[in-house]
Amino acid sequence: MDGTVLVADDDRTIRTVLTQALTRAGCKVHATSSLTTLMRWVAEGKGDVVITDVVMPDGNGLEMLPKIAIDRPGMPVIVISAQNTIMTAIQAAEADAYDYLPKPFDLPDLMKRTARALESKKRTPARLPEGQERPDELPLVGRTPVMQALYRLVARVTNTDLPVLICGESGTGKSLIARAIHDFSDRRTLPFVTVTANELQDLEGPAKVFARVRGGTLLIDEIADISAELQARIVRMMDAAGDHMPRFMATSQSNLTRAMEAGQMRQDLFYRLSGATLNVPSLRERVDDIPLLAEHFLARAEQTGAPCRTLSPEASELFRAYSWPGNVRQLENAIRRLVLTSPAEDISRAEIEAVLGSQPEMEPVLGGGDSEKLSASVGRHLRRYFDLHGTLLPPPGLYGRILREVEGPLIEIALEATGGNQAKCADLLGINRNTLRKKITELDIEVTRRRKLM
Repeated sequence: MDGTVLVADDDRTIRTVLTQALTRAGCKVHATSSLTTLMRWVAEGKGDVVITDVVMPDGNGLEMLPKIAIDRPGMPVIVISAQNTIMTAIQAAEADAYDYLPKPFDLPDLMKRTARALESKKRTPARLPEGQERPDELPLVGRTPVMQALYRLVARVTNTDLPVLICGESGTGKSLIARAIHDFSDRRTLPFVTVTANELQDLEGPAKVFARVRGGTLLIDEIADISAELQARIVRMMDAAGDHMPRFMATSQSNLTRAMEAGQMRQDLFYRLSGATLNVPSLRERVDDIPLLAEHFLARAEQTGAPCRTLSPEASELFRAYSWPGNVRQLENAIRRLVLTSPAEDISRAEIEAVLGSQPEMEPVLGGGDSEKLSASVGRHLRRYFDLHGTLLPPPGLYGRILREVEGPLIEIALEATGGNQAKCADLLGINRNTLRKKITELDIEVTRRRKLM
């Protein structure tokens, strides 16, 4: 790489790591813990690329982007942030950030993006019209790579007119994502209308819906549940919408490719709706977000007048180990129940066992069925992972990361099943006990001897 990079972050370790890595790559680096210093450097004409944190001791990095654009038009700014909601990604795109990465970031990935920024011109995504307010909060929380990739894709499609198809299991937040896209788009002052199959049944159903939406956003809930006849009417309505055509979105928890093969989904409607396809991961695919979501729901309950509650470490561990067939919605309902029934401030493992013991068993994922092979499930997950990166390739080192993703849960679940007995676990897995110990250390797996939860 050739160029000068300005780094602004109040974390000394991050400044040191970035300075060393960028210097080794051939860049000149100026690093600071102050936005004031950063803006002085920009005004003096220093630097070719900026890497800045959001929350700084003397201000907000995102709020500096418009001034950077005025002082240095075309200067790429890469935003890094420990904030964990979809709002940060969208706000970074609205502020014309060149790129956005969540903390903790993958250093090789950041280096690749910095190299691309040094070589390319700044893109100019659309921003909200001046004077319009943003929602105070969007209840979409997650710092895992799969969620952050989804956030970046949402930010890219927000101010386009592309139809959006949002796929995922029940309770993953599909309608929340649709609402977020509308609320941050140029259509946010127009109606947002959600319709189901029942609302489209009568003869004038589609026409009435179009009259209600008035050029805003129309979300069709569970598109695969709509009859073939209604699907044909929707296609005709979409083709004849005219000047006040709404933006179309649809949700589905079914596998629409299989639905088309079975004749349950019209191909012409599918291709009209799938201008951009967003695959929302299940909670099982982002286990590291579970404690974060639990804290979010506990804080929300406290804001509405409920007692202050926290999860004990053992309770948090049990939350991570549970399969959550109802996804985020089920987690939220479990937290609400625990907040009301827990007698102490710290919610115990026993209380969670009592609540989760009455929950439903795991259901098939996206029509996969009980007979679906593990390889098919893994293949579907990997395709989703690649799709979430859009036209970009995932960061290098994918093979090792995927193996770690599989090894980690396998060993953790095997240890859970054997009560933390490493000899039994090694025998169960069919590996040498020393190999198991090595893997536990490499993957930073915590081993606790305990009685297995039945």
